[in-house]
Amino acid sequence: MSWPDYAEPAPSPDGLIFVNASQIVTCAGPARGRRGVEMQDMTVLSGAAVVTEGSVVAAVGAEAELRRRYPTARELDCLRGVLTPGLVDSHTHALFGRARFDEQELRAAGLDYMEIARRGGGIHASVRDLRARAEQELVDLALPRLQRLASNGVTTVEVKSGYGLTLEDELKALRAIRQLAELLPMRIVPTFLGAHEVPLEHRDSASARAAYVSLLIHEMIPRVAAERLARFADVFCETGVYSVAESRCILRAARDHGLMLKLHADELTSSGGAELAAEIAATSADHLAAISERGVAALACGSTVATLLPGTMLFLGKSSRAPARQLIEAGVPVALGTDFNPGTSPTTNLPLVLTLGVSQLSMSVAEVMTAATVNGAAALALADRVGQLARGFSADLALFDIRDVRELPYWYGDRRCLGTWVCGKTCHPLHLQVS
Repeated sequence: MSWPDYAEPAPSPDGLIFVNASQIVTCAGPARGRRGVEMQDMTVLSGAAVVTEGSVVAAVGAEAELRRRYPTARELDCLRGVLTPGLVDSHTHALFGRARFDEQELRAAGLDYMEIARRGGGIHASVRDLRARAEQELVDLALPRLQRLASNGVTTVEVKSGYGLTLEDELKALRAIRQLAELLPMRIVPTFLGAHEVPLEHRDSASARAAYVSLLIHEMIPRVAAERLARFADVFCETGVYSVAESRCILRAARDHGLMLKLHADELTSSGGAELAAEIAATSADHLAAISERGVAALACGSTVATLLPGTMLFLGKSSRAPARQLIEAGVPVALGTDFNPGTSPTTNLPLVLTLGVSQLSMSVAEVMTAATVNGAAALALADRVGQLARGFSADLALFDIRDVRELPYWYGDRRCLGTWVCGKTCHPLHLQVS
């Protein structure tokens, strides 16, 4: 299955030279997920510039030299800010209807995530809501959310379905995501998450549950693939949701239909999700707050990216955290994402997640920058074109109103992004001096 045509933004016809940056962070290096000590090498340049031609980076180097080599390129003044690769948010549920702020109060009163779900809240509340909405309404609701992501430095974002849980509602959600990709200059990667939950109407008996798994395998996945509506398939492999055996069957069917694989794994309990992700060579295993020692060892032996979502555990008030240091030291490539969703992580602020990476996961600034750029790209199978400022890579850039890259996770919660570019075109609009 080839990449959907709508997913790659149109290139800019113009050549630009980005000048007058206090620092340029390139993250240049291997075009794959970085492991271990590799995550420490983000490469920070001073007195440098970046030249883009069409959709790609043409050169990165000394500013004076590049001015001489590209005399006709239009200059963009970076105002002494820090220029980085565009940030990659590789895990979001940005397509949903209403917010679920009522659940925050329920958690404050002592109800946990699974109890709220058992009462018909959680994912099921968003399912009822999405089923009642038209495709265009979903597009209209999601559009400003994605623009807010761009305003925080994100240029590539994964968006999942998963609040439909019927054939037609999942197709409706994925078609809405396709519309968003056509409307926005961001790079939007669609993921089919029909296995986000077992819908309430299929929970009465083992046979009803099996019927939904069969529906996923024999109807939903073939239709999604035939209409080229998703690049990935994902399953919520968790105690009380989908078992390892069910997840394996669903993901094998998705692979047979040309979809790449992701997994919600070991978020709340150690249920074998990480081991399954390694077994099936999933592109990423996400959450991992309850990963076991065996799970860490399994991921260390393969190429699966561990995508950590610390904002979720923070918002849920959980004391447990994904073992970022253990994963990095074991040689697992680690990415960071927002998990932007209406129930457990309602944030579009990826730099805030970098703050959590430093303050709660004990990652260095270089590691969180790598996790939000090249390793985020690897979590979307895009590391060959996205995530670093190097010749031939996509001209995806983010400019921040700071003087040192270490300030990005330091000013926590503060929006410092001045602008973003995707394929050389302005993504987050701003008014900088271009000459």
